[in-house]
Amino acid sequence: METKYIFVTGGVVSSLGKGIVAASLGKLLQARGYSVTIQKFDPYINIDPGTLNPYEHGECYVTDDGHEADLDLGHYERFLDIATSRANNITTGRIYQNVIRKERKGDYLGKTVQVIPHITDEIKRNVKLLGLKKQYDFVITEIGGTVGDIESLPFLESVRQLKWELGQNCLCVHLTYVPYIAAAGEVKTKPTQHSVKQLQEVGIQPDILVLRTEHTLSSDILRKVALFCNVSAESVVQSVDVPTIYQVPLALGEQHLDEIVLKKSGITPEAKPELKEWKKFLALREEAKDVVTIALVGKYVELQDAYKSIDEALLQAATYSGRKLRLISVHSEKVSEENVAELLGGVDGVVVAPGFGSRGVDGKFVALRYTREHGIPTLGICLGMQCMVIEFARNVLGWSDAHTTEIDPTTTHKVVDLMEEQKSISDLGGSMRLGGYDCVLRPGSKIAAAYGSDFIRERHRHRFEFNSQYREAYEAAGMICAGENPDTGLVETVELSGHPWYVGVQYHPEYRSTVLHPSPLFLAFVKEAIKHGGERHQS
Repeated sequence: METKYIFVTGGVVSSLGKGIVAASLGKLLQARGYSVTIQKFDPYINIDPGTLNPYEHGECYVTDDGHEADLDLGHYERFLDIATSRANNITTGRIYQNVIRKERKGDYLGKTVQVIPHITDEIKRNVKLLGLKKQYDFVITEIGGTVGDIESLPFLESVRQLKWELGQNCLCVHLTYVPYIAAAGEVKTKPTQHSVKQLQEVGIQPDILVLRTEHTLSSDILRKVALFCNVSAESVVQSVDVPTIYQVPLALGEQHLDEIVLKKSGITPEAKPELKEWKKFLALREEAKDVVTIALVGKYVELQDAYKSIDEALLQAATYSGRKLRLISVHSEKVSEENVAELLGGVDGVVVAPGFGSRGVDGKFVALRYTREHGIPTLGICLGMQCMVIEFARNVLGWSDAHTTEIDPTTTHKVVDLMEEQKSISDLGGSMRLGGYDCVLRPGSKIAAAYGSDFIRERHRHRFEFNSQYREAYEAAGMICAGENPDTGLVETVELSGHPWYVGVQYHPEYRSTVLHPSPLFLAFVKEAIKHGGERHQS
């Protein structure tokens, strides 16, 4: 069949969950046997989110082909169990960069380059790229921001044009908000009506409305919205708050969202999707009684989305281990010798988060020394691994000035140093070691046991690395370099002999963890944390 294109737009306010709705719809269609991919169009002028502060944008997600992407791509991969790529995330900056590059080459034959048609044509080309490169049945495109934002207008104009060009092969799902006014004791549909009106003003009539709400809406409310928004009554569904985002596909499926999409696409719906494995995961989560307590030590822990993939990987691993996750956020700037025992003494395991820069690093050193000396299962990711290496050098090897040259270029013990290929790079954006790389694990090591394999592939995002000149000294003192890149010899993992489970990885295992295929490394870590918790309670 011809590829069907579905656009997911949003209105009233941002952060309603367009990414979750898009991923949930994709999951329902995928469960019916259709091939599905999802892309995100972000209306900011950055080329990608790689240089954005987490306070601005939350987590930066990395695809296997080395693209720094919006965090919603993490949701897409976790829900659909597929790998996304550079083509799945486009920003206004990328669009303009492509158009300007073509203009400089003379591709426009001297014509005046304008938003319409040149920018909109480039957007449309990128929308259809996934459908052309590989035959997907459905390409779902999430438009970032909200209707009415000035920066979103070229994207919405492109959607308007595509709806005319593609006809029945193109649908618009509009997500909007129905607030509950506590003082009046009722929900209000006026914001939704205004949102749809704004969408209609740019020439787009939504085919389906998804109403985000904290309270279940009555059939009268749904009919009222349908009437005022020129949408058929059966095409208005609601997305009520649920305990976990992983229940959203089931909630939308119960309202037949996937059937509505199929009918409007000219496809006769067949048997309902069963989602057996998905429901099994939710049942495990619901049935879990015991708790595993994990502390996440980082400098952005107060931000809900800063470590989103780590949070979800821990949740998935805990669920498959028969536990509820109790995640404690520990701000690394606030960790000191005086309070570290109070902060970490009662947890089952500790994750030391990735990051850049000097802020909060000293607190990570204190936390790592405590977990190393007290036998607490610990997982260090990227900068977390580098901090493991530095703390070990200072307090075991006796090199008090040991550091990373990212923070102290003058140290005499550069145990973490800039990668050789990075030394000539001046641009920050998109220039790190990014994407999937192979790693060979030492047979018999803890990390090889975690993966059940001596050969793995994981995703990276870093400039600095363990300095292999010090490898012999570390191994002689008990810190084993158990994983390395087969092509470059770069040390990818370290682990401590004589410790129950103290493992650091230069890569980001959280990026590959999905609902149906959780990360083996996180599973192994949580298993050791549960064991440690049991021993701690016994003692």
